[in-house]
Amino acid sequence: MSDPLSPAPTDPEAPAGSPGGLHVSAHPAVLHKLAILRDTATEPKKFRELVRELSWLIGYEALADARTRPISVRTPMETTEAHQLADRIGLVPILRAGLGMVDAMLELMPTAEVWHLGLFRDERTLRPVEYYNKLPDSATVDLCLILDPMLATGGSATAAIEVLKRWGATRIKLINLIAAPEGVRAVMAAHPDVPIYCAALDRQLNERGYILPGLGDAGDRQFGTEHRG
Repeated sequence: MSDPLSPAPTDPEAPAGSPGGLHVSAHPAVLHKLAILRDTATEPKKFRELVRELSWLIGYEALADARTRPISVRTPMETTEAHQLADRIGLVPILRAGLGMVDAMLELMPTAEVWHLGLFRDERTLRPVEYYNKLPDSATVDLCLILDPMLATGGSATAAIEVLKRWGATRIKLINLIAAPEGVRAVMAAHPDVPIYCAALDRQLNERGYILPGLGDAGDRQFGTEHRG
């Protein structure tokens, strides 16, 4: 019997040479919602709703191997064996775009702890700069879920994973809505032990580091700060 905590096989559309750990959802509900999310005509209110719904669906898939412990419960008819979540889960949204994914994950795992990491991308170097870190002094959970709608260059994700590993996290998963092959390769090269879950693996990055076809800037589209010319 295979280890239930081992990563799933590499997705057939994953970048060539990448090890196991990339999980691209093929669920019809995900594909349908993703099409609306991409549409430039989708307004911020609807965009936020879709981010939340897609986060729930991708998070559901990512937590399929969360560990449980057996318990006994009393139904109106009799006592029966059941299961209780054993993993202590931490949610780590990357500010600011990752904030829109938190509520959906808390619906799935209401007891999860939430911390925030502030990383912004230097537009000149495309490298992440950390400006906020609200982690406690030492790791208090068994599984950390990094939440960020877009995996573009992979710089912010790689930096966040490094922060969590230094903190003491031993099991980490990255949950995105859209990923670029360049970002997937960067994360897998630096952290091959961290699975990536997403709704779509897009074609490439442009010269500014934006995902193509992508959906634009996820933070701007969520919070209505996008300037349309």
